[in-house]
Amino acid sequence: MVNRNARAAAAKLLQQLNQGRSLSALFEGGMYGIPAAESALVKEFCFGVARWQPQLAALSELLLKHPLKPKDDDVGALILLGLYQLLHTRVAPHAALAETVEASRILNKPWASGLINAVLRRFQREREALLERINRQPEARYAYPAWLLQRLRQAWPDHWEQFVPASIERPPMSLRVNLRRTSRQAVAALLESEGLAAEPIPWVESGLVLNHAVSVEALPGFKAGLVSVQDGGAQLAAGLLDPAGGDLVLDCCAAPGGKSGHLLEWADGVNLVAVDIDAQRIRRVRDNLSRLALAAELCQGDASHPSGDWGARRYDRILLDVPCTATGVIRRHPDIKLLRKAGDIDPLVRIQQRILRATWPLLKPGGILLYTTCSLLPEENHLQVASFLETQKDARERVIDAEWGHDCSVGRQTLPGENTMDGFYYACLEKC
Repeated sequence: MVNRNARAAAAKLLQQLNQGRSLSALFEGGMYGIPAAESALVKEFCFGVARWQPQLAALSELLLKHPLKPKDDDVGALILLGLYQLLHTRVAPHAALAETVEASRILNKPWASGLINAVLRRFQREREALLERINRQPEARYAYPAWLLQRLRQAWPDHWEQFVPASIERPPMSLRVNLRRTSRQAVAALLESEGLAAEPIPWVESGLVLNHAVSVEALPGFKAGLVSVQDGGAQLAAGLLDPAGGDLVLDCCAAPGGKSGHLLEWADGVNLVAVDIDAQRIRRVRDNLSRLALAAELCQGDASHPSGDWGARRYDRILLDVPCTATGVIRRHPDIKLLRKAGDIDPLVRIQQRILRATWPLLKPGGILLYTTCSLLPEENHLQVASFLETQKDARERVIDAEWGHDCSVGRQTLPGENTMDGFYYACLEKC
């Protein structure tokens, strides 16, 4: 039977998120049967609960007399969803209550309707006292897993209290203007003519940020390739690598292709080889470049073991956007803080190290390799690059002299929410 209740659909997806599946994968494969008119609401519910889950879970634990059984995780998800609506949305409380209770019946768990009703009504009655109790726990107060909050406090003692709350907020919609075909001023005027206000992103010549988000289908110039959706922090990569016409550029771990497109827009005649380990994700690169009317040589391959034609060449520039914990983009992907575990960090650090050491021989003398992550953790960033520089005698840092971000012992870091940007780390390495 087609499920026509957005809350019930969201609860089923959140139940699978609790089992370790990402929201992006769930939205791609789990939206079947959900009417298009409701899909945006389902996504809003899922993102919202993921964004505030540590807080909502702490409240649920106080409100439930007994923990729910694992087979009733969907009921638990409905309770979190009800609390999210009452705390963080403009949904009328009576509607949030009634629709969430009704969702339990659609899920064929009518026994849960009384429980959900009682829990949510109790929260309404005791709201301030309950919030005061859970806010004594940093995990609930900041809506972050305790292990990750501790790591961020250690890494950024002077800044975490600013960017952790910023990571819970809804992110802005940032645009990259295709400066080969138009200007930022022209695109801003086009947006304004459609009733969309936009402001320039500081230190990013191609960047605009919208005052409110819209669907890409409603974005003027998107289908024509005049603009792309890309965070301002991600747009820094092309300028740091600064390829010239005629350069042979390797983009490793290229999918979904945002930085690939920007590199090709940066200068006429850039020869780009884009590599990703996942064939399906390579198709996304192709689709993105096709919309921009740009072309690159696309290869499926493992950057930690270069092989084939792409692995036999020598490049003027290499972009190394390595797999990472993605702790710098949590505001765009809030499920990251639920899916990541402390034990994930060391394996990722080892993968990054293998990729960096394997691709370095592909760089020509005098060439530039830009190492980048969307992580906030030093093990993946400046400590990783510093370790490489200690043992790689033909490598030296090209210091990034910039006003944006924060200087690290090696490289530079942007932090979530500063100048509209997400959290990105960059280090420029030159081959002697």
